[in-house]
Amino acid sequence: MGARWGINRTVAQIHALLFISPKPLNAEDIAATLNVARSNVSTSLKELQNWGIVRLVHVMGDKRDHFESMRDVWEMFRVVLDERKKRELDPTLTVLRDCLLDAAKDPKVDAYTMNRLSELADFFETMSQWYTQIRQWPTPVLVKFIRAGDKVRKLLGLKSS
Repeated sequence: MGARWGINRTVAQIHALLFISPKPLNAEDIAATLNVARSNVSTSLKELQNWGIVRLVHVMGDKRDHFESMRDVWEMFRVVLDERKKRELDPTLTVLRDCLLDAAKDPKVDAYTMNRLSELADFFETMSQWYTQIRQWPTPVLVKFIRAGDKVRKLLGLKSS
């Protein structure tokens, strides 16, 4: 599943293993379970820690580092979305803004191109603002909103296409 989201296969496998594991695992156990190189496990664990969805924990009586996945699925999804926004959406929006500024100064850029760039920038701007707003909602409110689905459209009196 991770590969479909653009995540390295080993990173996704380690995250999945930690997510379903009832207890924290050390790097050696992860490497043995998944049959991957210990060095690959270390690199992947650092990536997962950088994303904030895996954390280092200490187990009494064991000097080795152990790792566990974030348990709350909703919070984990929020953290992943935060990272995606930071790594993908925000830089795209910056590039679009720069393109618009450059295009506005270039007499060779036609109105159609300007309009398309503006529409794209507006879309990313709107999505960024929307996400920033709903990111502040408590999880139970967000869950209710998402589960409301089509009820929201009907409540607002909007027609479906």
